Amino acid sequence: DLIVHVRDITHPETILQKATVLSVLKNLNLPSHLLESMVEVHNKVDLTERYKPTEENTLAISALHGHGLEELKEEIEKKILTATGKKILTVNINLEGPQLSWLYKEATVQEVEVMPEDGTARVKVIISNSAFGRYKNLFPN
Repeated sequence: DLIVHVRDITHPETILQKATVLSVLKNLNLPSHLLESMVEVHNKVDLTERYKPTEENTLAISALHGHGLEELKEEIEKKILTATGKKILTVNINLEGPQLSWLYKEATVQEVEVMPEDGTARVKVIISNSAFGRYKNLFPN
């Protein structure tokens, strides 16, 4: 669904390495949308002073120090959701009904926050558009 190309930006041949990777990927006859949506990650930015990537769709990180990893995670999540036609939603459900069980079967449940005072829960899910449509038809409230 997604290609993430991580480069050591401090390597003296980093530009040549990028060209080689792109050449190999093109020779694999991958779908063009995969190559177009590729995320390029420049690692080891902690070893260069005030590094800023100049290329589009590029994130600068330091895996050693954790710099930029949250942005990388968000970018990967966004692109995967787009590529798979899914979205992240938070829905409020009544715990006495079948909604939670249905969501566990038809979606990926990420978090469940129970409100015991009123017997409801706030449920964060990853769900396809079609499954969400079925959910709305089954549970209109």
